Amino acid sequence: MSIWGKIIGGAAGFALGGPLGAILGAAAGHMVDKANNGGFNQERVSAQGGPWGGNGAGNPWGQRAGQFGGADPRQVAFATGVIVLAAKMAKADGVVTREEINAFKRLFHVSGPDAAQVGQIFDAARKSADGYEPYARQIAQMFAGERAVLESILEALHQIALSDGHLHPSEKEYLRKVANIFGFADVDFDRVHHGNTATSGELNPYKQLGLTRNASNEDLKAAHRKLSRENHPDLLMAKGMPEEFVEQANEKMARINAAWDQICKERNI
Repeated sequence: MSIWGKIIGGAAGFALGGPLGAILGAAAGHMVDKANNGGFNQERVSAQGGPWGGNGAGNPWGQRAGQFGGADPRQVAFATGVIVLAAKMAKADGVVTREEINAFKRLFHVSGPDAAQVGQIFDAARKSADGYEPYARQIAQMFAGERAVLESILEALHQIALSDGHLHPSEKEYLRKVANIFGFADVDFDRVHHGNTATSGELNPYKQLGLTRNASNEDLKAAHRKLSRENHPDLLMAKGMPEEFVEQANEKMARINAAWDQICKERNI
């Protein structure tokens, strides 16, 4: 079962707790209300209507309640955190575009019966009066010391923000503030931002490794080993990143290795 199937259900919110759990609970309650009132063929839960799509028949929240027990709570927190922070980011430039929603579904393999319910979590977070800070802090606490996992969330948010072809200044500022809550210094954020926004011809291989051209060969080798070790997809999954995010992790590893290969050619290492 996908991570999306495991987080859908009132039991998930109860087990996770905190602001992320509250959002799951609110979304579950809203979906149940719509089911009881015969409203599953309307708005975002319609197979033809809303941008999230999906089949709204029946009561999928009730059917899936309790399935959280089969999932790692850190995976649930990771996946829910991406949904919620993406929804809050959509407020940064004042509009949720279809490109952003389609990008989310494509990047994280959200389809079929999961789509409408994941969309409901997104909507519950977007409509909530709460700021993004409590959610970012809960994620930071759950993954304290796991910088590569937190960085993967920043990578995911960058890709969603860039799905419409450009990054709005307010989106960049939002991402920087989330990075600060996660404990990243500006130099770390700049490395992640550069890796996701620079074109192939603009990519700076040294910046990809978090260093400058003045760095020694030894420092560059150490940086490459460290980044390769921390960002290996298998290790990230073991630390809480769901399998649905592996494709993005593989892309990041490819960028790291391409940067190292380019530096080796330049320096004849």
